[in-house]
Amino acid sequence: MSPVERLHPVVLHHVANTLGWPALRPLQEAAIDPLLDGDDALLIAPTAGGKTEAAIFPLLSAAATAGWTGLSVLYVCPLRALLNNLHPRLSTYASWTGHRAGLWHGDTGDTARRRVLAEPPEILLTTPESLEAMLVSTRVDPHALFADLRVVVVDEVHAFAGDDRGWHLLAVLARLQRLAGRRLQRVGLSATVGNPEQLLAWLQGSEPAHERARVVMPQQATAARSADVGLDYVGSVSNAAKVIASLHRGEKRLVFCESRRQVEELAVSLRTHGVTTFVSHSSLSVDERRRAETAFAEARDCVIVSTSTLELGIDVGDLDRVVQVDAPTTVASFLQRLGRTGRRSDTSRNALFLATSGEALVHSAGLLSLWAQGWVEPVVPPPSPRHLVAQQLLGVCLQEHRVGDATWREWVDVGGVEPADADAVVDWLVTTGHLDHDSGMLFIGPEAERRYGHRHFMDLVSSFTAEPQFTVIAGRQELGTVDPLVLTRKVDGPRLIVLAARAWRVTHIDWRRRRCWVEPAEDKARMRWQGQPQPLSFEMTRARRDVLLGSTPPVTLSARAQQAIERERELAAPTVAAGSTVVDVEGSWWWTWAGARANATLAAAIPDLVDARSRYENDRIRLRGGVGIAELRAAISRIDPGDRWLPDVDGAAIRGLKFGGSLPPELAVRTLAERLADRAGADVVLREGMTRRG
Repeated sequence: MSPVERLHPVVLHHVANTLGWPALRPLQEAAIDPLLDGDDALLIAPTAGGKTEAAIFPLLSAAATAGWTGLSVLYVCPLRALLNNLHPRLSTYASWTGHRAGLWHGDTGDTARRRVLAEPPEILLTTPESLEAMLVSTRVDPHALFADLRVVVVDEVHAFAGDDRGWHLLAVLARLQRLAGRRLQRVGLSATVGNPEQLLAWLQGSEPAHERARVVMPQQATAARSADVGLDYVGSVSNAAKVIASLHRGEKRLVFCESRRQVEELAVSLRTHGVTTFVSHSSLSVDERRRAETAFAEARDCVIVSTSTLELGIDVGDLDRVVQVDAPTTVASFLQRLGRTGRRSDTSRNALFLATSGEALVHSAGLLSLWAQGWVEPVVPPPSPRHLVAQQLLGVCLQEHRVGDATWREWVDVGGVEPADADAVVDWLVTTGHLDHDSGMLFIGPEAERRYGHRHFMDLVSSFTAEPQFTVIAGRQELGTVDPLVLTRKVDGPRLIVLAARAWRVTHIDWRRRRCWVEPAEDKARMRWQGQPQPLSFEMTRARRDVLLGSTPPVTLSARAQQAIERERELAAPTVAAGSTVVDVEGSWWWTWAGARANATLAAAIPDLVDARSRYENDRIRLRGGVGIAELRAAISRIDPGDRWLPDVDGAAIRGLKFGGSLPPELAVRTLAERLADRAGADVVLREGMTRRG
């Protein structure tokens, strides 16, 4: 029997007659056997590759054949907008077999929630935070609601796995599994990632791996073979607007920018050129953003300018072109954006990069070089999620009202945390009054009531939705965003950052809301080297170095881009060497080209040689004046490879770690430091030679 013949006859009938599909896509056919066999699976395809149908068609067939009743399938997404977009489609598919699909997230009204509780749908679309809220709600009986649960589908699983929302999701799934009394089949849907086998193993959780698990990826992404990609140098946002306005008139264009400020600036400029322009970014209200996306989907000759809000699979209709102003920080983001095009049979995937500065041009060329090689970032969960142990234990105490001091581990399953650290967290919760302890039982204490008890403990369950970036504000103007590394490192004197092509002094940080306020820096001479750019990975920074050493991506480069790259190579010649780092003795710089996190780790390994005021950037580390190459080599030779070098962290930064206040302070600081380090990149640098300049 072929895989397609294993689908339920009713599903096959509607695929052919209702949808009018002559055949399934390769991914959809390849997913049938593992899903019907009950295997855990990771389904990988580019954006708009049919991943949702690849998961749902076999699961509907299993439900119809086996007679599943009650809430059987959870469909988990990272974004409410994506859930809203998917709900009508999944409701239609479910109706084919006499089943229903429901929706539950933060915007779902009370009437709809009561309907779900009174008559649970077979498929429920939701978020991890909403699942947590259901588990601890006094209005929901989780033992009854989730008793029939069999399968969890995690859409955009790569978007979860790279941050704490992923650890939170796995911990919630472990609790649901205990409530259901059976192992849940786990199905992840993902864009192309660099480590699919590891991502699937992560999704399976911390218990012994299910014997049957498969990565399904029949259409492995190829690099430049099937996409038309160009790179141009325009020098400014206003020039980017001129290019966009003059090219591809009559077509629908999606333009990605790297900050909300840049989005608004470009949109204003496009409108002055008579281009019908819509805007989408996270500062807009949900309704305003939805109106813009709907209008764009229905229009033809227009542009929508967006941050990464439109990177995931929210439907905005057929696109003709994707334009990228400057470049995202990862190849994975570019693949998501590229996948927005080429959906119609008469079109191909395409993207045009418009660089507004020399630095952005080099970064774009480096990213496109990695992409052309077929390289994609591995998705790596953040290490040591100790704060999740605190959050989950408090959640279980709300869910079950109390839990045994010897049995709490049966409920709380947070991967990546050493047992001794977990025990230390529990002891701290009891000591600080977050938990009360009596007769061998743990239950919510007065400090947890005070800190998290408002609005029925909603602060305890809606904690992992904040973007990792911090918004930077000067007066009333939003300048852009910076990485947490820029704000959490220890500094001597004022904290200085570089943003919007100038230096700023940080005046206040709101760790909980992830915002920081700045004012123009006064000592401009000092600022030239004290500011810290947005951290990049080791691989991305090395790709930039390769471009400066002569590597050129196999894409269409404009004459302006070629000339600008040559200028950047001439300027950077004293700082780069093939297969070697560069020590600029006169300028006291060590050009490692290792990325900010690897450089932070290296600075922690040789603290006596590093300038205390400005320690590291992506490309280089500032050394103390007078440090020569011989002294640096000698210090490196004394490093013990077994030591744990961790970047210095400002103790106040633990306020930005949700539930950081529920950890012993030393453990909280260590957790942050471990997340800011890149030991692998640092080790590569230490094995390389050094070239002296100056």
